[in-house]
Amino acid sequence: MASPVELGRGDLRKLLLAYSGPAILAMMASSIYNIIDSIFIGHGVGALALSGLAITMPIMNLSAAFGAMVGAGGATLTSIKMGQQDYDGATHVLGNVVTLNLILGFALMFLGLFFIDELLYLFGASSETIPYAHDFMQIILIGNPVTHLYLGLNNEIRASGYPQKAMRITLLTVVINAVLAPIFIFSFNWGIRGAALATVLAQTVALIIVIIHLSNKNNFLHFKRGTFSINKRITSGILSIGMAPFTLHTCSCIIVILINNQLAKHGGDMAVGAYGVVNRLVMFFATVVMGLNQGMQPIAGFNYGAQIYSRVRKVLKLTIIYGILVMTIAFALGETIPGLLVKMFTNDEELIAQSTLGLRITVIIFPLVGYQMVTSNFFQSIGKAPTAVLLSASRQLLLLIPLLAILPNYLGTLGVWIAMPISDGLSTILSFILLKREMKKFRKMEDKPFTLPDEPSN
Repeated sequence: MASPVELGRGDLRKLLLAYSGPAILAMMASSIYNIIDSIFIGHGVGALALSGLAITMPIMNLSAAFGAMVGAGGATLTSIKMGQQDYDGATHVLGNVVTLNLILGFALMFLGLFFIDELLYLFGASSETIPYAHDFMQIILIGNPVTHLYLGLNNEIRASGYPQKAMRITLLTVVINAVLAPIFIFSFNWGIRGAALATVLAQTVALIIVIIHLSNKNNFLHFKRGTFSINKRITSGILSIGMAPFTLHTCSCIIVILINNQLAKHGGDMAVGAYGVVNRLVMFFATVVMGLNQGMQPIAGFNYGAQIYSRVRKVLKLTIIYGILVMTIAFALGETIPGLLVKMFTNDEELIAQSTLGLRITVIIFPLVGYQMVTSNFFQSIGKAPTAVLLSASRQLLLLIPLLAILPNYLGTLGVWIAMPISDGLSTILSFILLKREMKKFRKMEDKPFTLPDEPSN
């Protein structure tokens, strides 16, 4: 599907599958790799290495926050401008995405390397887990500019009408990762550093392919001279739209810090490791919904820009249905076979017991989480940044932080685990209220007739 004009006239169900299918496959494959990588580390390095890996999550989330702010914001703005048939404007968005990613990528690399140990101790590391966390994070931070640029530009490829190519590029990183990681960990005895190096090398190869694609002048969206200098209006649009995913990832960073510290305080290093295991399992299903959201984003953004509001409503409804279905499956598996899932990662009995309990509690309200995730992303997709930011922040900053501060004092590690489903339920209620209000506005708006770029308007 190389022409973005299909977004304004094609069958919505087929479009959603065409755009989200590749994203889902790519993100699932990436999530599977993270699971396999953790299995390699858990069995090849040890249970404490899994705890060290969990300690690095806040830094990873913070880096992802800045990457998502530029990548998701740029992709959404690109879709809207293509819906408005402003292809020159979309090209300038691409150029600004490149420049912003380079600036942020290098800035975070230098700051992270300079304060790496201080940050890791702040995030819950102990004297036993800091060596593993340091070795892993040092390599990841060195590759941070590559990661930012690859993810941001791959979003642009997807938004410009090439979802399958974006998927293939992501799948390539997974394959390279999966091949190199066991070689580096087991054959070369590089331990957790080997896992990090495999990730960076895979993303470097992917970035080269992305750059080659966007250098092709025959594509709808491609690099053009004079578009890389920072444009205040475009940059402001990218960052304002991208503020929702930025807030989401930043909140995740803060939340993981609090969770790690509370678990370390009340349960020790194994409790921290249990959260790392649970997080990787639940993220497998969450990435499916994220893939659905990525598929919805260009469709909703294009039709919103083209003022075809009925199509915006319909694609939202479809995405919500699929999102709820996916998270219901996660709920069923997490409640029926949690021990079987956890034992993939480790043979340590204490880690298995704590991870099993945590998984059962975490997924208990997951069907509602599917609705909340889609709703939050929808507001971002149509450029409603303030509402998207509010929904992104509500679950974590406004609800989860107070719960994490209070419940563990009375219930210990159990209080940490149950705080998460409680905040999920409350944030879903807020999402329902805000979406219902927005849909009332949509029903009053009339669709504008859609014309192709080369067709004259009547």
